[in-house]
Amino acid sequence: MALVTFSNPEYRDKTVYAVAGSHTETLLKLARENKIPINYECEDGECGTCLVKVSSVDKKHQRMGGPLTEKEKSVLQSSGKISKEEMERMIVDDLPSPWRLACQMIVRDEDILVEY
Repeated sequence: MALVTFSNPEYRDKTVYAVAGSHTETLLKLARENKIPINYECEDGECGTCLVKVSSVDKKHQRMGGPLTEKEKSVLQSSGKISKEEMERMIVDDLPSPWRLACQMIVRDEDILVEY
């Protein structure tokens, strides 16, 4: 099981267990199940409202979820969170993105910090 710590300056940090490997458990779903107030609107990766910053608790393994979805790539670039050059480097070097959409990021078997 993965430990996911949700952090926000307005709320106390909350760490929850996540069932990893189901390939259906998104960060947003996990947050809603645990009454963590992440903003969201469309739940489909179109609006960018559920933008979060994700980092690995274990600095040795920086996977931080599966690869970016096409919707995430589009929203992150249009919002200015990731430049085209950064996106290309992440794809070529297989690097994780610190910015994700909670409705798109699938939780993996890793301990992560989610800032919202």
